[in-house]
This record gives sequence, structure tokens and C-alpha cells, in this order.
Amino acid sequence: MSFEFFIPPKIVVGNNALEAAATVWKQMGQKALIVTDPMMVQLGNIAKLEDVLDKAGLSYCVYSDITGEPTDKMINHGMQIYREEHCDFFIALGGGSALDTMKAIGVLATSGGQISDYMGKEISVPTPPMTAIPTTAGTGSEATQFTVINDTKRKIKMLLKGQVLLPDLAVVDPQFTLSAPKSITASTGMDAFTHAVEAYTSTKATKLSDTFALSAIQRIVKNLPLAYADGSNQEAREEMAIAALEAGISFNNASVTIVHGMSRPIGALFHVPHGISNAMLAEKCFAYVLDGAYDRFSALARAIGAASLEDSDQKASKAFLEVIKNLCQTCEIPSLEEYGINRELFFQSLDKMAEDAMDSKSPSNTRKPLTKGDLILIYRSLWD
Repeated sequence: MSFEFFIPPKIVVGNNALEAAATVWKQMGQKALIVTDPMMVQLGNIAKLEDVLDKAGLSYCVYSDITGEPTDKMINHGMQIYREEHCDFFIALGGGSALDTMKAIGVLATSGGQISDYMGKEISVPTPPMTAIPTTAGTGSEATQFTVINDTKRKIKMLLKGQVLLPDLAVVDPQFTLSAPKSITASTGMDAFTHAVEAYTSTKATKLSDTFALSAIQRIVKNLPLAYADGSNQEAREEMAIAALEAGISFNNASVTIVHGMSRPIGALFHVPHGISNAMLAEKCFAYVLDGAYDRFSALARAIGAASLEDSDQKASKAFLEVIKNLCQTCEIPSLEEYGINRELFFQSLDKMAEDAMDSKSPSNTRKPLTKGDLILIYRSLWD
């Protein structure tokens, strides 16, 4: 059976990747809208980008108001700047929020309307040229045809998709991840881990997506604890940057499953960072669906040395759950209670969260069939 496989048309990886991207930008347009956040400005990362653009003789303006996860209001503001400044291409530098914001602004630049108009639809009108420069090793947005935007009116996280959202250029330069604090290293690292595990265990997995997912998981299990313990460990940072790219490529083609479906409502209602809510859910979610994919989870366990060929698939799969548990402990992932979420309010929100998760369609990619009732049970188990 044949399948399509999508990756960014151009990828530049490694030290000095930023400088190498300049020749590509000259072909993209005359003036870039740089989408970023205030911390990137404070850290001097935007200055590095501006220096490269100045040397290339390209004009630009900076939209640096991305604070927290992207909202429809941020998208509208960015669209206004894009038009007023007469920009014709995009460069996003930052975490997943900046990259996702760029994609959403790009949609409005050519398709118009409000970003909420595109929920549940396949976005097909090409955006202006886009470059994604991740400064965290986790979201994989530099390699995906997805963007997640908060709808502030309906209080939901919208998963928007379309092949046109795949950036034209991904610049993966590990120098930018060195400044990430431990909390961001943990959150984004667990996000990448979840991407890869879900891609490998998805009903949409292919042999090619499996290749990227397995490689990502092997890199993350080895290097995330190292990068978390010592953010200046350049080798671990580079390995994590590559792993995040691999994980992004894998789930861009195989999609995600139960964890991401259940994670988005927690983030939307309780403002938990996406990677942290993924990590909070991972062990419980995968334990619940383990019996639907023992062959897949056991393969992951063996690939990272957590189980042997002599172990049964069931035993090996359970060993993989221990790997998840240990990663969460190493990265000091808090429980819902430790994060400060009100238990009563959480339980009052169970029906809405489960409904929103099912509506996202992500749980339907899980190899074990799931109902809304199953998701409610898992949400409840987070307080056990």
C-alpha cells in the first residue's frame, strides 16, 4: 500500500545553520515579518537573526508580543503588523508558540477571515513563504503541517492543519537551545518524546514514520536527562534538537493519538504548558491503551534497551511504561495537584474535556478503540 510522506522542502541543521539560511531568504521575498517573543529579544537571539538579515540586504520588522501559548488575539495583531509593514514572507524564531503563530498569520495573509474559521477544515490556500527557527527541542512545529491556537471565546485549543502550513525552510541551530531553562527543557523534551511514541503507535504509522520516531525516542531517552541536568551540554542539546525534528517529521505523517487529544483541553482550561500536560498524562494514557498495541510498545522498549528479545511483548510493554515514569521523575514533572489545579474544578470539567478531546480526532488514531467514557476514566485516574 502506498503512502505520502511530507517534510519541509529545505532543512538546515547544525552549528551556523542560521548564517547558511541567508541565501534561501533572498529567494523568499523583500521584507520579513519576524515572529518571536520578548525573551528572544532579551537574550539577543533576535539580534543574531537581524545581523544575518542586514548582511543579506533584506528588510524586516519584528513582532515580539507572543507571550504564552498563541491566541486568536495574537494572530489578529500579527496580521495587522504584516499588512501595515508590507511584508511578503515570514521568519519565526522561538518556541512552538512563535512558530505556530507564524503559521496562523500566514493563513490569514492569503485566506482572510478569522483563524477560528479554519477549525475542522483542511487549509489549502498557500501561505507566503515561511521559515521556522526553533529555540526549544520539542514542539517539532518546524516540520509539521499543524498549528495549535487558543480560541479565547470558546476556551478551546484549535488544532488547525493543512499541507500549506509546512514551513518552506526549517533552520535547526542548536545554539538557540542552550539558553532554555530547565522547565522549558523538560516541557519541550517530553513533548517531543510524546510525539514520537504516539507517531509510532498510531494507526497511521508507516515504515518511514517509524524510522524517524524510533530514532527520536532513542536520542531523547539518552539525552533529555543530560540536557536537563546540564543545559550547557552542547552535545546533548544538539542531539535533542535533532530528535525534536525527527519527532516532528514522524507525527506530521503519522499523527498523534490519545495523549495529545487529552492534553489540549487541560492546557486550554487550566493553562498548563503543553509539554507538561502531555507528560502528566503519558504514563496513564499509554497504560490504558497498552493492550491494543503490545507489539508496538514492546518494540520501543527493545529499541532503547529496556527489554530483551526473550521478554514477552506484554512484559516489554510494561517496561516501556517504567521508562516513561523515570523520564517524568528525572524531569521533575508535577502532578495536577502539585501544579496547583483545583481538584473540584477539574472534575467539574471532565465532560467538556473528554468531549473536546474526542472532537480533536486525535484519540481515534489510537490502536485501541476509545470512547468518551474511557477518556473520563483516565482523567479521573490522574488524581489516584
